[in-house]
Amino acid sequence: MARMQLVEAGKSYGNVRVIDELGLDVDDGSFTVFVGPSGCGKSTLLRMIAGIEEITDGELLIDGEVMNEADPVKRGISMVFQNYALYPHMSVEKNIGFGLKMAGLSKSDISERVQNAAEILKIEPLLKRKPAQLSGGQRQRVAIGRAIVREPRLFLFDEPLSNLDAELRVAMRVEIAKLHRALGTTMIYVTHDQTEAMTLADKIVVLRDGSIEQAGSPEELYEDPDNIFVAGFIGSPRMNFLSGALSSKSGIAQLDLDTGPNLKLGSIEMLSSAKDGKASVGVRPEHMLVGEKGDLNFEVKVDVVENLGGRYFVYAQTLNEENIIYEMRTSNVPKPGELVTIGAKLSDCRFFDTDGERISTKVAH
Repeated sequence: MARMQLVEAGKSYGNVRVIDELGLDVDDGSFTVFVGPSGCGKSTLLRMIAGIEEITDGELLIDGEVMNEADPVKRGISMVFQNYALYPHMSVEKNIGFGLKMAGLSKSDISERVQNAAEILKIEPLLKRKPAQLSGGQRQRVAIGRAIVREPRLFLFDEPLSNLDAELRVAMRVEIAKLHRALGTTMIYVTHDQTEAMTLADKIVVLRDGSIEQAGSPEELYEDPDNIFVAGFIGSPRMNFLSGALSSKSGIAQLDLDTGPNLKLGSIEMLSSAKDGKASVGVRPEHMLVGEKGDLNFEVKVDVVENLGGRYFVYAQTLNEENIIYEMRTSNVPKPGELVTIGAKLSDCRFFDTDGERISTKVAH
């Protein structure tokens, strides 16, 4: 196991900056997930940690030791890639143990480590097969086994499940979570799938344009996002956003929403001023209430109802054509074209200024 730290670490290709000088602390034995849209720099950051990419600025520390110039093998790291990269002419057993053979370990040591990894991953019956005889999920287990036998201090995963179908991705997520519990090794995992991030991570690092937007537990990012980007990226379906103008009466702020003059928030005191007197309110689909039951109520026109068996997501539009998604857990769902009144409690609302930064609020008493 290992503690990993990035201290003002950055990456440039000539004059092109791809990773800003950022700081990050990954705890010993934790499961940290880098997540963000395509091109945000998450895989580049992982390769900097692995030693595949040079760190242009700052430092990488593993257990307090600066590793910027250390070869990948000296960092005590094993990496699992999106591409399984198995040798087609070798058996599973030889694929898993090949790196150990190249490192000069004895046949008995290699055999013991391969058997242990196969037992952990439940692939003992596959050891004599060739990669062409395996399914995608089995090949990925072999690739993970190849990393396990090296007994690394730090595991790195670069979008390892993206080549699998939906059912296999779910199954492999569970297996990787079990693997982390069994080994207790520090793991850093890259994905563009925020569902993977939410289900696997102790700590999520949300990246955008080479910078860290927010880092914290899945619960922290979901319940207390720092900005509108994190609020919209974390959660599936995404958070709903409604824009409006702030006004004040007797020291109490209210948000006059663009959806209509009757949509006001009268019991919120803003602790920080919004720029230009404008702001947005965000509400997650599962927090939307059907009927005039909330502190915030407004009318929408239903477009599509998505039936997921036991729960429904209703896709609708407000009167000024802002998109809204809300969740229902009853079979009495509206039909497309129907007008429905929905709402939300103030405690479930999150507020953002025109730059997308979170506005601090508290409920007035």
